[in-house]
Amino acid sequence: MSNGPLISWLYLVFSHQAASWLLGVSEWAFGALLFAGYWDKRLGILGALGSTATFIGTVTIIPFMPDGWDPVAGFPAMTGNVPFLMKDVVLLAVSLYILKQDLVRVAQR
Repeated sequence: MSNGPLISWLYLVFSHQAASWLLGVSEWAFGALLFAGYWDKRLGILGALGSTATFIGTVTIIPFMPDGWDPVAGFPAMTGNVPFLMKDVVLLAVSLYILKQDLVRVAQR
């Protein structure tokens, strides 16, 4: 997280453990709101907005990850934590899709 331009400030405000907990708890809370969006689309919109913001923050870590790319093979050969963070690219796309769907359903009411 210290390499992410959008979320590195968390380490200045909180300890490493507290910043990790904050990010993890917020992702779980947004996931619960996404699940609750099955019954109430407004809650789904809140969850999708929150997860979109969270995943934008974590995706911005990827280009700045030290030793994230194989020095011999270069880009796009990933090393270290970059392959783990690539899941956030997909989750960001899913969050945006759910946000769009929920906004359309709320607007149709």
